[in-house]
Amino acid sequence: MIKHLTTHGNSLALVIEKAILDLLRITKDTPLEINTDGRSLVISPVEDKEREKKIDAVMEKIHKKYASTFKALAD
Repeated sequence: MIKHLTTHGNSLALVIEKAILDLLRITKDTPLEINTDGRSLVISPVEDKEREKKIDAVMEKIHKKYASTFKALAD
């Protein structure tokens, strides 16, 4: 997809289509992190540390409960 920047006041803006925003679950309130390697831009939602902690806790609980089943499946 090729995009062009648009003027927004004294700045330039990149318009991202709704379908892409929906796919990435980005809203106007989502904090975004912008990185560059000097040639490319990488724009990504800021990681939600609280959500990751909850997922880790659930995964630990599942692992404890089903460890023997997972081991049997692996063998």
